[in-house]
Amino acid sequence: MPRKQFIVPVSLAMLALSVAMLLPFFLMILTSLKTMDEIFSPRFVWVPERLDWANYAEALQRGDWGTYVSNTLYVTIVTVFVSLLINSFAGYAFAKLNFKGRDILFLLSLIGLMIPPQVTMIPVFLVLKHIPLAGGNDLWGQGGLGWIDSYNGLIAPYVAGSFGVFLFRQFFLQIPQELDDAAKLDGMGRVKAFFHLYVPLSKPVFATLVALKATASWNEYTWPLIITNSDEMKTVQLALSMFRDENQVQWDLLMASTTMLVIPLLILFAFTQKYFIEGIVASGVKG
Repeated sequence: MPRKQFIVPVSLAMLALSVAMLLPFFLMILTSLKTMDEIFSPRFVWVPERLDWANYAEALQRGDWGTYVSNTLYVTIVTVFVSLLINSFAGYAFAKLNFKGRDILFLLSLIGLMIPPQVTMIPVFLVLKHIPLAGGNDLWGQGGLGWIDSYNGLIAPYVAGSFGVFLFRQFFLQIPQELDDAAKLDGMGRVKAFFHLYVPLSKPVFATLVALKATASWNEYTWPLIITNSDEMKTVQLALSMFRDENQVQWDLLMASTTMLVIPLLILFAFTQKYFIEGIVASGVKG
């Protein structure tokens, strides 16, 4: 705990940091309400002379936003749900089950945190393209597109993740072993004990992973750009590129669309903020 004489300087520093972090967000909103003349004015315009709400209506008229949003929602929801299952099961196994090679396997899973996703995108693309009996492929994964330009292709690379496994393992390590022993005495198997004891106690870490996975999936741009090639499979981040061409960027419409796309994430974080902080703190207490 800081001494009393440091409380005011620390509070001011945190306030300044908060303002610096929020400034781009407010600039995005203000830019979405400007005219193009104000945006390209030689003198920087902080607040528009007249709030141009028509930018939002015009942005929504560009492209099939119903399809883009529904695609992104579906991919995000499925990714989050499957990730919670896989990561929680793996974290429970690494934390509470004793099996040969457990620590080595956990160490290998952590290596995934050290590899940038950009390095693995092309190998993953080739694997998904040659999925057997999918997208016109034969038994040997030849002759078709596999999971290219499909929901499976958008979801598959993100349903697991080393960080989620690490997060759950660290959290489950905080739960006393006596609880596991008591479940065994009551005749509970591993699966029943997991769902009836560990899951109810793990709301903070579940909420943390929901917030992190949903944000990453919703904001993902590079992978959908690589794996999709039709307008019907576009996600919202790809749709934003319609406001940019070789000659110019329609900043007013781009910022209006971006502002609308940020709102779902803000709502999600508002509902999970309490558990999110608890999950991060609890998962980092013990190695």
